[in-house]
Amino acid sequence: MGSEGFAGDMAGFDMRQIEQVETVLLGTTEPSDAPVRGSVRPLSAPRGAGRLRGKVAVITGGARGQGEAEARLFAREGARVYLCDILDERGEAVAAEIREAGGWARFAHLDITRAEEWRRLVGQLEAEAGRLDILINNAGVNVRHDLTGTSEDDWDRILNVNLTGQYLGMKECAALMKRSGAGSIVNLGSTAGIMGHPVAAYSSSKWGVRGLTKAAATEFSPAGIRVNALHPGVVATPMMDAGSALFAELVRLTPLGRAADPDELAAAALFLASDDAAFVTGIDLPVDGGFSDLAAYNHVWHTINPT
Repeated sequence: MGSEGFAGDMAGFDMRQIEQVETVLLGTTEPSDAPVRGSVRPLSAPRGAGRLRGKVAVITGGARGQGEAEARLFAREGARVYLCDILDERGEAVAAEIREAGGWARFAHLDITRAEEWRRLVGQLEAEAGRLDILINNAGVNVRHDLTGTSEDDWDRILNVNLTGQYLGMKECAALMKRSGAGSIVNLGSTAGIMGHPVAAYSSSKWGVRGLTKAAATEFSPAGIRVNALHPGVVATPMMDAGSALFAELVRLTPLGRAADPDELAAAALFLASDDAAFVTGIDLPVDGGFSDLAAYNHVWHTINPT
């Protein structure tokens, strides 16, 4: 649209007519004061709108943290959720709680680094559901060492879980997802994969997720399968010690002044997984409170211009 046409379309438009609305993506929340710096944003349970009704979803790392939040939200939105993890007891408990709340959930033990376990899961999906619409490659690990302090075993483990596990998931699930007619894959990356980061193995794995996502998005697009990467910043999950100096410093440098709640990441994953994002593929979506794009200059600006 040319600038003249745009100006003509906007002529006489009163900008005051625009009303502030709550986004349905995050559910209805009561108005509240701005959160205390460093606090987690309180969220009421999103009201299910059936955005995933009739869809079958696999969520790895579903026993806790972001994966658990995604499993609960996706079930509320009508999906049949297979939450997968190596934490059997916790995973079974989460699935039972989802069922008690009226959702559909089943736990499946899955070591994402083993192709044969992915194939077993796909066989279970074919037998029980006959389709697969959504794959959330959420499982991940981290060992915080610099390059020279990283052992080969740690390097192999982090790359195997964070990168190879996602490759195997997409490779083994692709055929069933294609037979289902279309689908959405969401790969969990990190701000460590979109900016400089001192932890060599973890950062390398997350940069790899970006390239893997774009390659898969290109390959699967003719089948109507969308592939996107979601990049969290600091999130209040069991993987992050909320009492550590690292957590406090990351929060301090996050422009929105707090850690994310896992429900906020789940809401972003829901958008990418749902038909709301039907024309979105191959993207990197940071959900980081502005950390990756704004942190340095935001810190400098507010240091020299204190409020």
